[in-house]
Amino acid sequence: MKSLHRPDLYSWSNFNPARNIDFNGIAWIRPDGNILIDPVALSNHDWNHLKSLGGVVWIVLTNSEHIRASKEIADQTYAKIAGPVAEKDTFPIPCDRWLSDGEEFVPGLEVIELQGSKTPGELALLLEETTLITGDLVRARKAGSLTILPDDKLLNREEAVASVRRLAELSRVEAVLVGDGWPVFRDGRDRLQDLVATL
Repeated sequence: MKSLHRPDLYSWSNFNPARNIDFNGIAWIRPDGNILIDPVALSNHDWNHLKSLGGVVWIVLTNSEHIRASKEIADQTYAKIAGPVAEKDTFPIPCDRWLSDGEEFVPGLEVIELQGSKTPGELALLLEETTLITGDLVRARKAGSLTILPDDKLLNREEAVASVRRLAELSRVEAVLVGDGWPVFRDGRDRLQDLVATL
């Protein structure tokens, strides 16, 4: 796994040729149990790295289209899975906990529920107020800038834009770690505001 902008954060990726971008998994390493977010398949190297860092106790999924390798990882590690409450009745795999807007999943990790994306109630996660982790709605096709899903993938464009505006109002965001594409490690709020200006 690759070290990110904080010593407790790592990422690993699978390249998607059809979309020409990386799909990213995030690992937050913490004393009370490590958390994976939208995990893609782990190579043998990444498995060994994760084990050396203490394994995983929770997997958080931002939406039903980001299940990726979560079931396989949970089966091998006995990690619990958390998903968006808005998809509770239709989620394709069992979850141990359902997350809703404004709750603190664990200390320092706030849940933000987004509307209008390609699945109901997609989640974004705010880590200690400065690192925003996004699923599908906010992504990055090229380094240094953010974009959103194409209109034909959105359930409701007006609601999606309002959700992005809400993210851009988070005053202390420095980094934006996207599920799809390039992460932004500096001036994250500025990049979110730049994105809003294009919508």
